[in-house]
Amino acid sequence: MSDPGPFANWPNLDKPDRAPTPSETQKLPGSTEANDDIMTPGNSFENFLGGSPFNVFVKLLFISLVVGALLMWLELRPIDILHGVQRFFDRIYAMGFDAVRTIFEYVAAGAVIVVPIWLLLRLLNFSGKR
Repeated sequence: MSDPGPFANWPNLDKPDRAPTPSETQKLPGSTEANDDIMTPGNSFENFLGGSPFNVFVKLLFISLVVGALLMWLELRPIDILHGVQRFFDRIYAMGFDAVRTIFEYVAAGAVIVVPIWLLLRLLNFSGKR
């Protein structure tokens, strides 16, 4: 009947009751501890960006160059794209309740292309795993 109670070790609650075994303290090759450098400000920023800022900048610059060249080849200017988006929202606003029907038609038209391609890719990916 000598139950020490939940607060018997009050000042030492953060300490384990026993010493950790060597297998518990052994680090696996290539693994990092949770407290190594996760809390450093640079690391959280790099995690958000997906890499170092310079590397991400170079990747985005290259991809922007390729996409920009493709758009210029198709004779699509950035200002034309912005005007098209503005006209799209203006038409939806002017239509009122017919906008819901129009958005549904847009989704259905896109789904006719997107869903079969998605399904085909899923089927090819599924058969490739076997």
